Amino acid sequence: MTNVELDPRIIAIRESLKDIGNTIVIMSSKGGVGKTLISSLMALSLSLKGSSVGLLDLDITNPSCHLVLGINISSIKPIEEKGIIPPIIHGIKFLSIVFYSEDKPLSLRGSEIDYAIKELLAITRWGKTSYLIVDSPPGISDEALDILSYLIDPRIILVTTPSPLSIKSIERMIVFLKDSGEKIIGLIENMANKPTNPINKICRDYNIQYLGNIPFDKYIDNCIGDINCIKTTLFYRSIEGIMNKIT
Repeated sequence: MTNVELDPRIIAIRESLKDIGNTIVIMSSKGGVGKTLISSLMALSLSLKGSSVGLLDLDITNPSCHLVLGINISSIKPIEEKGIIPPIIHGIKFLSIVFYSEDKPLSLRGSEIDYAIKELLAITRWGKTSYLIVDSPPGISDEALDILSYLIDPRIILVTTPSPLSIKSIERMIVFLKDSGEKIIGLIENMANKPTNPINKICRDYNIQYLGNIPFDKYIDNCIGDINCIKTTLFYRSIEGIMNKIT
């Protein structure tokens, strides 16, 4: 048996996740491309359509989903009952390390980050949930790869921008994930007023679905933390269109 199989937390993780219908991991090769905003609004879109949805922020050193959704972590806490039960906010079962770090910087390194991820996954009781959206750390880091190994049948949505630096970076990530046998649902191109040829070419070359482009929305930052405002934005409407393709 491998060390992973011997770890009792892995057994607990699999028990915790067994009633989740679809696990979707949002990944990016670089930070700053909109991964957290997309993760949060995907969960919001699913919730508003009546789906049972969870949102798990596993970007341990830089959790931000609560900021997007305007979640007051000082007044809302998970329920502790044979583990922890995520609070339901905007119809979303939400869990993040910020409930315990109080949004203070976490000086975690290497194995400490992995330990925190395992603990969150092992002690959380999601119950019957149709979709679990996971906001993962950017890049092909140990943490991101460990997350994929701990989850049950994860499917990946990649996020990139049309920047030349992002294009090369996401291509490397695609090669790595495909070589590792991971399941990629498709790719979202953010901050692109129209689909761009380089990103479309990458999708064709690697047989990945191009899920859509999200135009640059100069108003979205003004709506962070206010879901009623967010729902009026071009960004959110673009997310709704993308979600119609995959649900």
